[in-house]
Amino acid sequence: MAGEELKTEDLRRSELPPLDASLAETEQQARLAAEEGRRHARLQSAALSLLAAGALLTMMWVAKSILIVTLVSVLIAFMLAPIVELCSRMRMPRSMGAMVAVLVLCGALYGFFYVSYSQANQFISELPQYSGNIRSVLDQVIARAERVRQTTRTVLPPENVDKNTVTVRESSNWVNDLTSGALGVTHILLMAAFIPFLVFFMLSWQDHVRTSTVLLFHPENRETAFVTLGLIAQMIRGFIVGNAIIGVILGICSSIAFWILGVPFSWVIGIISGFVSLLPYLGVVLAVLPPVMVSLGSMTTGKFAAIVAVVSLSHVIALNVLYPKIIGSRLQLNPLAVTLALLFWGWLWGAMGLLLAVPLTAAMKIIFDHVQSLRGWGTWLGE
Repeated sequence: MAGEELKTEDLRRSELPPLDASLAETEQQARLAAEEGRRHARLQSAALSLLAAGALLTMMWVAKSILIVTLVSVLIAFMLAPIVELCSRMRMPRSMGAMVAVLVLCGALYGFFYVSYSQANQFISELPQYSGNIRSVLDQVIARAERVRQTTRTVLPPENVDKNTVTVRESSNWVNDLTSGALGVTHILLMAAFIPFLVFFMLSWQDHVRTSTVLLFHPENRETAFVTLGLIAQMIRGFIVGNAIIGVILGICSSIAFWILGVPFSWVIGIISGFVSLLPYLGVVLAVLPPVMVSLGSMTTGKFAAIVAVVSLSHVIALNVLYPKIIGSRLQLNPLAVTLALLFWGWLWGAMGLLLAVPLTAAMKIIFDHVQSLRGWGTWLGE
């Protein structure tokens, strides 16, 4: 009996799998399960990131008016911060200094619009003297456009139009167009009316806002947040001051050149053209319009070419010499990142997006550089 029991036990052991093989198979299944779990976690994280990016883009599109007004107010607040600091050194309360800064801003805007309005009235009063020259210039432009149209008609094949087909065109309703335009202007004016109040509160509550913003982070991240906010403030201040310096240089040089060329109101037009030339990409085109418009009465082909040459040369010098020396060291953005930022923010917010694209991208780079998981993006945006 004992021998039979031993044989049965040996037979049972021979039928069971080896212990080492079972453990290896269990470990392999555990590794596969862990890898599958990590894969699902990565997919879930990517899906949540895409949803968060879509929600953020939707919010920036829907609330673009609020965001644009807020960001413009931030830039203006940094421009006026030295006035508040000067008032603080004179033992004035910060709220009083903020009020003085806002009044200085309003006075500067009033003076600019008053001078522009006076120059425009003077130009309109002198316009009849140049009506003959303007009419001849316009006739030449219309004649050239007509020649281009005739040439295009002879080159392109004629359209096969069915004589029995009736074409219906919807007539434009000028009442609806006027109403929609008035609503758009009203909306812009309403949003712009908030800017002085936002600037005042940003200046008077600057320290409180910065301290409260730092306290929103976890204690171990507050020092990094404080340093990041300080670097962003330093970057914005340098960006504004640098653009102001470049605008003044371009304005003075353009005014002198326009005065030599005999452009009417050369000093006002030169300052406007110099600052407009700072706009990325579109600035060189828009900067040509003011001197050309006021010179229509005495415009010749040589004068037009000289104006275009002056504006183009100043724009090239600003981008390749002044901008890298004065602003480039503060932003530390590569040209590809700047171009893509202009494309993205211009698509999202239009003309205001082009104005805000560079400081927004520079602020994002500073944030990326101080967040461990985003430093790769900061390196990609950098020089």
